[in-house]
Amino acid sequence: MKHSAKYLPLLAALSASAVMAQDNTYKIAYIDPLSGPFANVGQLMLSHLQYAVQDMNAKGTGPKGMKLELLQFDSKLSAQESQSALMSAIDQGAKAIVTGGSGSTVVAALIASAARHNERNPDRAVLVLNHSSIDPDLTGKACSFWHFQFEANTAMKMKALANFVKRQPSVKNVYLFNQDYAHGKQWARYGQELVGLARPDVKFVGSDLHPIGRVKDFAPYVAKMKASGADTVITGNWGQDMTLLLKAAGDAAYDVRYLNHSAGSFPGTVLAVSQSKIGQLTWVAEWHPGQADVPKVDALSKAYKAKTGAEFLAPRIEFTPRMLVAAIQKAGSTDSVKVARAMEDLVFDSVVGSVRMRAEDHQLLLPQVVNTIAPVDGKAVKVGWEGTNYGFRTEAAYSGNELAQGTECKMQRP
Repeated sequence: MKHSAKYLPLLAALSASAVMAQDNTYKIAYIDPLSGPFANVGQLMLSHLQYAVQDMNAKGTGPKGMKLELLQFDSKLSAQESQSALMSAIDQGAKAIVTGGSGSTVVAALIASAARHNERNPDRAVLVLNHSSIDPDLTGKACSFWHFQFEANTAMKMKALANFVKRQPSVKNVYLFNQDYAHGKQWARYGQELVGLARPDVKFVGSDLHPIGRVKDFAPYVAKMKASGADTVITGNWGQDMTLLLKAAGDAAYDVRYLNHSAGSFPGTVLAVSQSKIGQLTWVAEWHPGQADVPKVDALSKAYKAKTGAEFLAPRIEFTPRMLVAAIQKAGSTDSVKVARAMEDLVFDSVVGSVRMRAEDHQLLLPQVVNTIAPVDGKAVKVGWEGTNYGFRTEAAYSGNELAQGTECKMQRP
């Protein structure tokens, strides 16, 4: 079709405007489970990201009017599916991938794929922002310049729990029960190592691994634990695998303490504890609902619930894209190499306090609070959760610097 000369300036202006609008949009791709046994976990995490992106866009937080666009992909808990999603995201113009709820095996595959792509296509390089997969190898011997860890890793979390166990004489016989994948094995290993160091008198009376997301009845496993005489179970289970374990233990009248990294932040866990009525689930996170002296999170959680109708559970996921924007502003560019360098040693005033992205391994140093799901008593536990009379009792709190570990990372920078 031919256009008359009088329309050519208008068409040129419209084309230039379209290019400018496209250039001023920064695309983030979310790749996590949106179907299958952990779909509720993936949806919760997505909701936190959506809230932050919508809030920043509405307030014009991005530099020079930059808007964020959030793309969504279902990881299906599969490394292969996630890698295909990564390529689709890149084809659609994504410059950052947000992931972490699919397990460390999937996240490791995404990081490796992103690194290969970036080496071949430096003009379309992507960053991997990991909000929840906490295998220390991801910021250790398998560290990558393109990957940033926004959650305390396994060693940091277990150190916090081991410090707690020091003051718990009731912990005597410990069973290691974990999902059969890289991080499940890491949780068991660090549990035996760090709890053993903190309490040399503790006995480890058994160990089991089970398929992730596939066990429908944990009764046979619970029977083994109970027969071993274990009073404490170190388990990295999360999502459905944690709620079904709690149910089976409750049905067996097995009153045991669980030491876990993050299960309390997943939907259905508090309800499962309240229904079992016995057992104590102690876990660790940057914040827990009802925690005192964190007014910024209280305000955020109320605003989040008013907008989404859901409960707010994970500050780190909500502030992950905010830190990304802060790095873009610091870099003065959306170029991925420049943004990654700006993220290194970035200090960010988050809702849980000042946090720092450690440059040598890209591990965020953020506070961790050891807490136990317990009945509301009006003192230590003032607020019920998930429609129950159970909430969260603070046991101990540690700064990111207190829990920081050494690293095997030998960062290769472009």
